[in-house]
Amino acid sequence: MTTSDTAQKSVSTTFAPAMMEIAREAGALLMQYFGKVAIEYKGEADLVTAADRASEKLIRERVKKLWPSHDILGEEEGLVDTGSDYRWYIDPLDGTTNFAHSFPVFCVSMGLEHKKRRIAAVVYDPTRDEMFSAEQGSGAFLNGKPIHVSQTDKLAASLVATGFPSNKRHKNPNIHFYHQITLRTHGVRRAGSAALDLCYVACGRFDGFWEFNLNPWDTAAGVLLVEEAGGRVSDYQGNYYPTDGRETMASNGLIHEALMHEFAEIYAGRGLEMLPDPRGPRD
Repeated sequence: MTTSDTAQKSVSTTFAPAMMEIAREAGALLMQYFGKVAIEYKGEADLVTAADRASEKLIRERVKKLWPSHDILGEEEGLVDTGSDYRWYIDPLDGTTNFAHSFPVFCVSMGLEHKKRRIAAVVYDPTRDEMFSAEQGSGAFLNGKPIHVSQTDKLAASLVATGFPSNKRHKNPNIHFYHQITLRTHGVRRAGSAALDLCYVACGRFDGFWEFNLNPWDTAAGVLLVEEAGGRVSDYQGNYYPTDGRETMASNGLIHEALMHEFAEIYAGRGLEMLPDPRGPRD
Protein backbone atom coordinates (compact mmCIF):
# COMPACT_ATOMS: atom_id res chain seq x y z
CA MET A 1 0.00 0.00 0.00
CA THR A 2 1.41 3.40 -0.99
CA THR A 3 1.69 6.39 1.35
CA SER A 4 -1.20 8.11 -0.43
CA ASP A 5 -3.35 4.97 -0.12
CA THR A 6 -2.61 4.84 3.60
CA ALA A 7 -3.48 8.50 4.01
CA GLN A 8 -6.73 8.06 2.07
CA LYS A 9 -7.70 5.07 4.17
CA SER A 10 -7.00 6.96 7.40
CA VAL A 11 -9.31 9.72 6.17
CA SER A 12 -12.21 7.35 5.49
CA THR A 13 -12.04 5.05 8.50
CA THR A 14 -12.64 7.81 11.02
CA PHE A 15 -16.24 8.41 9.92
CA ALA A 16 -18.35 5.26 9.55
CA PRO A 17 -18.92 4.40 13.24
CA ALA A 18 -20.24 7.87 14.03
CA MET A 19 -22.27 7.90 10.80
CA MET A 20 -23.97 4.66 11.84
CA GLU A 21 -24.90 6.13 15.20
CA ILE A 22 -26.41 9.20 13.54
CA ALA A 23 -28.30 7.13 10.97
CA ARG A 24 -29.69 4.85 13.66
CA GLU A 25 -30.88 7.85 15.67
CA ALA A 26 -32.51 9.35 12.57
CA GLY A 27 -34.12 6.01 11.75
CA ALA A 28 -35.61 5.78 15.25
CA LEU A 29 -37.02 9.28 14.80
CA LEU A 30 -38.63 8.27 11.50
CA MET A 31 -40.30 5.29 13.15
CA GLN A 32 -41.96 7.65 15.63
CA TYR A 33 -43.74 9.24 12.66
CA PHE A 34 -44.31 6.10 10.59
CA GLY A 35 -47.97 5.26 10.06
CA LYS A 36 -49.29 8.55 11.43
CA VAL A 37 -47.61 11.29 9.43
CA ALA A 38 -49.56 14.10 7.80
CA ILE A 39 -48.87 14.33 4.07
CA GLU A 40 -48.15 17.65 2.43
CA TYR A 41 -48.29 18.09 -1.34
CA LYS A 42 -45.75 20.48 -2.87
CA GLY A 43 -46.92 19.49 -6.35
CA GLU A 44 -48.46 16.57 -8.18
CA ALA A 45 -47.61 13.46 -6.14
CA ASP A 46 -44.59 15.26 -4.64
CA LEU A 47 -44.81 14.41 -0.97
CA VAL A 48 -43.05 16.13 1.90
CA THR A 49 -43.52 15.05 5.47
CA ALA A 50 -42.68 16.40 8.87
CA ALA A 51 -40.51 13.33 9.25
CA ASP A 52 -38.28 14.42 6.33
CA ARG A 53 -37.54 17.74 7.90
CA ALA A 54 -37.09 16.44 11.42
CA SER A 55 -34.70 13.71 10.26
CA GLU A 56 -32.58 16.09 8.21
CA LYS A 57 -32.46 18.62 11.05
CA LEU A 58 -31.21 15.91 13.41
CA ILE A 59 -28.55 14.68 10.97
CA ARG A 60 -27.28 18.18 10.21
CA GLU A 61 -27.01 19.01 13.89
CA ARG A 62 -25.08 15.84 14.65
CA VAL A 63 -22.72 16.23 11.70
CA LYS A 64 -22.06 19.90 12.42
CA LYS A 65 -21.33 19.15 16.06
CA LEU A 66 -18.74 16.51 15.15
CA TRP A 67 -17.35 18.12 11.98
CA PRO A 68 -18.26 21.84 12.00
CA SER A 69 -16.17 22.73 8.94
CA HIS A 70 -17.80 20.19 6.61
CA ASP A 71 -20.30 21.08 3.89
CA ILE A 72 -23.65 19.28 3.80
CA LEU A 73 -25.99 18.81 0.84
CA GLY A 74 -29.39 17.54 1.95
CA GLU A 75 -32.59 16.87 0.06
CA GLU A 76 -34.70 19.26 2.12
CA GLU A 77 -32.38 22.15 3.00
CA GLY A 78 -29.98 22.16 0.07
CA LEU A 79 -26.33 23.23 0.29
CA VAL A 80 -24.32 26.07 1.79
CA ASP A 81 -20.97 25.71 0.02
CA THR A 82 -18.06 26.95 2.13
CA GLY A 83 -15.38 25.33 0.00
CA SER A 84 -14.65 22.48 2.40
CA ASP A 85 -12.77 19.43 1.10
CA TYR A 86 -15.49 17.35 2.77
CA ARG A 87 -19.05 17.18 1.51
CA TRP A 88 -21.91 15.15 2.95
CA TYR A 89 -24.84 13.95 0.86
CA ILE A 90 -27.85 13.38 3.06
CA ASP A 91 -31.21 11.85 2.23
CA PRO A 92 -33.04 11.92 5.56
CA LEU A 93 -35.87 9.78 4.21
CA ASP A 94 -35.35 7.98 0.92
CA GLY A 95 -38.68 6.46 -0.04
CA THR A 96 -40.88 9.36 1.02
CA THR A 97 -43.91 8.21 -0.96
CA ASN A 98 -43.66 4.74 0.55
CA PHE A 99 -43.36 6.25 4.02
CA ALA A 100 -46.33 8.55 3.53
CA HIS A 101 -48.49 5.59 2.54
CA SER A 102 -47.23 3.35 5.38
CA PHE A 103 -45.40 1.07 2.94
CA PRO A 104 -42.34 -0.12 4.93
CA VAL A 105 -39.59 0.42 2.35
CA PHE A 106 -37.54 3.52 3.18
CA CYS A 107 -34.21 4.44 4.71
CA VAL A 108 -31.76 7.06 5.91
CA SER A 109 -28.85 7.56 3.48
CA MET A 110 -25.56 9.33 4.27
CA GLY A 111 -22.60 9.56 1.92
CA LEU A 112 -19.33 11.46 2.42
CA GLU A 113 -16.81 12.72 -0.12
CA HIS A 114 -13.30 14.03 0.44
CA LYS A 115 -11.95 16.10 -2.45
CA LYS A 116 -14.73 14.65 -4.66
CA ARG A 117 -13.75 11.08 -3.84
CA ARG A 118 -16.35 8.85 -2.15
CA ILE A 119 -14.90 7.73 1.18
CA ALA A 120 -17.70 6.63 3.51
CA ALA A 121 -21.32 5.55 3.29
CA VAL A 122 -24.14 4.44 5.55
CA VAL A 123 -27.69 3.43 4.66
CA TYR A 124 -30.05 2.42 7.47
CA ASP A 125 -33.40 0.67 7.03
CA PRO A 126 -35.18 1.10 10.38
CA THR A 127 -38.08 -1.25 9.60
CA ARG A 128 -35.71 -4.20 9.19
CA ASP A 129 -32.94 -2.87 11.43
CA GLU A 130 -30.47 -3.26 8.56
CA MET A 131 -27.38 -1.07 8.65
CA PHE A 132 -25.34 -1.00 5.44
CA SER A 133 -21.92 0.62 5.73
CA ALA A 134 -18.80 1.05 3.64
CA GLU A 135 -15.48 2.86 3.71
CA GLN A 136 -13.27 3.46 0.73
CA GLY A 137 -10.84 0.56 0.41
CA SER A 138 -12.26 -1.35 3.41
CA GLY A 139 -15.19 -3.31 1.97
CA ALA A 140 -18.95 -3.18 2.53
CA PHE A 141 -20.95 -4.51 5.44
CA LEU A 142 -24.48 -5.31 6.57
CA ASN A 143 -24.93 -5.19 10.34
CA GLY A 144 -21.18 -5.58 10.70
CA LYS A 145 -20.81 -8.61 8.43
CA PRO A 146 -19.05 -8.38 5.04
CA ILE A 147 -21.30 -8.34 1.97
CA HIS A 148 -20.55 -9.04 -1.67
CA VAL A 149 -22.38 -8.71 -4.95
CA SER A 150 -23.98 -11.76 -6.53
CA GLN A 151 -22.26 -14.19 -8.90
CA THR A 152 -25.08 -14.32 -11.47
CA ASP A 153 -23.41 -14.00 -14.85
CA LYS A 154 -26.35 -14.25 -17.27
CA LEU A 155 -28.76 -11.38 -17.81
CA ALA A 156 -31.64 -13.80 -18.40
CA ALA A 157 -31.13 -15.24 -14.91
CA SER A 158 -30.81 -11.85 -13.21
CA LEU A 159 -33.20 -10.11 -10.87
CA VAL A 160 -32.83 -6.36 -11.37
CA ALA A 161 -34.45 -3.21 -10.03
CA THR A 162 -35.40 0.23 -11.23
CA GLY A 163 -37.36 3.27 -10.15
CA PHE A 164 -39.64 6.00 -11.44
CA PRO A 165 -39.98 9.62 -10.30
CA SER A 166 -42.85 10.57 -8.03
CA ASN A 167 -43.79 13.43 -10.33
CA LYS A 168 -43.58 14.20 -14.06
CA ARG A 169 -43.69 10.48 -14.83
CA HIS A 170 -45.16 11.31 -18.25
CA LYS A 171 -41.80 12.93 -19.14
CA ASN A 172 -39.67 10.00 -17.99
CA PRO A 173 -38.69 7.41 -20.64
CA ASN A 174 -38.10 4.57 -18.20
CA ILE A 175 -41.32 2.69 -18.95
CA HIS A 176 -39.79 1.68 -22.32
CA PHE A 177 -36.67 0.33 -20.61
CA TYR A 178 -38.74 -1.36 -17.92
CA HIS A 179 -40.74 -3.22 -20.53
CA GLN A 180 -37.76 -4.38 -22.59
CA ILE A 181 -35.54 -5.33 -19.64
CA THR A 182 -38.41 -7.25 -18.03
CA LEU A 183 -38.46 -9.51 -21.08
CA ARG A 184 -34.69 -10.05 -20.99
CA THR A 185 -34.19 -10.80 -17.28
CA HIS A 186 -35.72 -13.00 -14.62
CA GLY A 187 -37.66 -9.97 -13.45
CA VAL A 188 -37.62 -6.27 -12.58
CA ARG A 189 -38.58 -4.94 -9.16
CA ARG A 190 -39.62 -1.40 -8.34
CA ALA A 191 -39.68 -0.85 -4.56
CA GLY A 192 -39.40 2.95 -4.40
CA SER A 193 -36.04 3.59 -2.69
CA ALA A 194 -32.97 4.00 -4.89
CA ALA A 195 -30.63 3.92 -1.91
CA LEU A 196 -31.98 0.56 -0.78
CA ASP A 197 -31.95 -0.76 -4.36
CA LEU A 198 -28.23 -0.01 -4.52
CA CYS A 199 -27.70 -1.67 -1.13
CA TYR A 200 -29.50 -4.75 -2.42
CA VAL A 201 -27.14 -4.90 -5.39
CA ALA A 202 -24.25 -4.64 -2.93
CA CYS A 203 -25.46 -7.58 -0.84
CA GLY A 204 -26.53 -9.76 -3.77
CA ARG A 205 -30.31 -9.53 -3.46
CA PHE A 206 -30.43 -7.77 -6.82
CA ASP A 207 -28.01 -8.43 -9.66
CA GLY A 208 -28.45 -4.98 -11.19
CA PHE A 209 -30.21 -1.62 -10.94
CA TRP A 210 -30.79 1.39 -13.16
CA GLU A 211 -32.66 4.67 -12.92
CA PHE A 212 -32.86 8.02 -14.71
CA ASN A 213 -32.29 11.46 -13.17
CA LEU A 214 -31.44 10.60 -9.61
CA ASN A 215 -29.98 13.23 -7.30
CA PRO A 216 -26.61 13.07 -5.50
CA TRP A 217 -28.24 12.43 -2.13
CA ASP A 218 -30.04 9.41 -3.66
CA THR A 219 -26.86 7.70 -4.81
CA ALA A 220 -23.77 8.94 -2.95
CA ALA A 221 -23.92 6.26 -0.25
CA GLY A 222 -25.26 3.40 -2.37
CA VAL A 223 -22.69 3.79 -5.13
CA LEU A 224 -19.79 3.37 -2.70
CA LEU A 225 -21.52 0.36 -1.14
CA VAL A 226 -21.83 -1.35 -4.53
CA GLU A 227 -18.22 -0.61 -5.45
CA GLU A 228 -16.86 -1.77 -2.10
CA ALA A 229 -18.93 -4.96 -2.38
CA GLY A 230 -17.20 -5.78 -5.67
CA GLY A 231 -19.77 -4.38 -8.09
CA ARG A 232 -19.69 -1.78 -10.81
CA VAL A 233 -21.47 1.56 -11.23
CA SER A 234 -21.43 3.62 -14.42
CA ASP A 235 -23.60 5.64 -16.73
CA TYR A 236 -25.46 3.79 -19.50
CA GLN A 237 -22.39 3.88 -21.76
CA GLY A 238 -20.03 2.44 -19.14
CA ASN A 239 -18.35 5.72 -18.21
CA TYR A 240 -17.21 6.71 -14.71
CA TYR A 241 -20.16 7.59 -12.50
CA PRO A 242 -19.83 11.08 -10.96
CA THR A 243 -21.72 12.12 -7.85
CA ASP A 244 -24.05 14.26 -9.93
CA GLY A 245 -24.59 11.59 -12.60
CA ARG A 246 -28.03 11.50 -14.19
CA GLU A 247 -27.81 7.97 -15.62
CA THR A 248 -27.29 5.35 -12.92
CA MET A 249 -26.46 1.74 -13.77
CA ALA A 250 -25.20 -0.57 -11.02
CA SER A 251 -24.56 -4.29 -11.18
CA ASN A 252 -22.53 -7.18 -9.87
CA GLY A 253 -20.13 -6.42 -12.74
CA LEU A 254 -20.78 -9.75 -14.42
CA ILE A 255 -23.96 -8.64 -16.20
CA HIS A 256 -22.92 -5.02 -16.71
CA GLU A 257 -21.88 -5.32 -20.35
CA ALA A 258 -25.02 -7.28 -21.23
CA LEU A 259 -27.22 -4.68 -19.54
CA MET A 260 -25.45 -1.84 -21.36
CA HIS A 261 -25.89 -3.71 -24.64
CA GLU A 262 -29.64 -3.91 -24.09
CA PHE A 263 -29.76 -0.19 -23.33
CA ALA A 264 -27.87 0.57 -26.54
CA GLU A 265 -30.33 -1.57 -28.49
CA ILE A 266 -33.29 0.20 -26.92
CA TYR A 267 -31.84 3.62 -27.69
CA ALA A 268 -31.24 2.51 -31.28
CA GLY A 269 -34.74 1.08 -31.61
CA ARG A 270 -33.51 -2.40 -32.47
CA GLY A 271 -35.24 -5.64 -31.47
CA LEU A 272 -37.96 -3.95 -29.48
CA GLU A 273 -40.88 -6.04 -28.30
CA MET A 274 -44.17 -4.19 -28.70
CA LEU A 275 -46.60 -3.98 -25.83
CA PRO A 276 -49.49 -6.41 -26.29
CA ASP A 277 -52.95 -5.01 -27.04
CA PRO A 278 -54.98 -5.27 -23.81
CA ARG A 279 -58.13 -5.72 -25.89
CA GLY A 280 -56.80 -8.90 -27.48
CA PRO A 281 -57.27 -12.53 -26.39
CA ARG A 282 -55.47 -13.74 -23.27
CA ASP A 283 -53.56 -16.98 -22.84
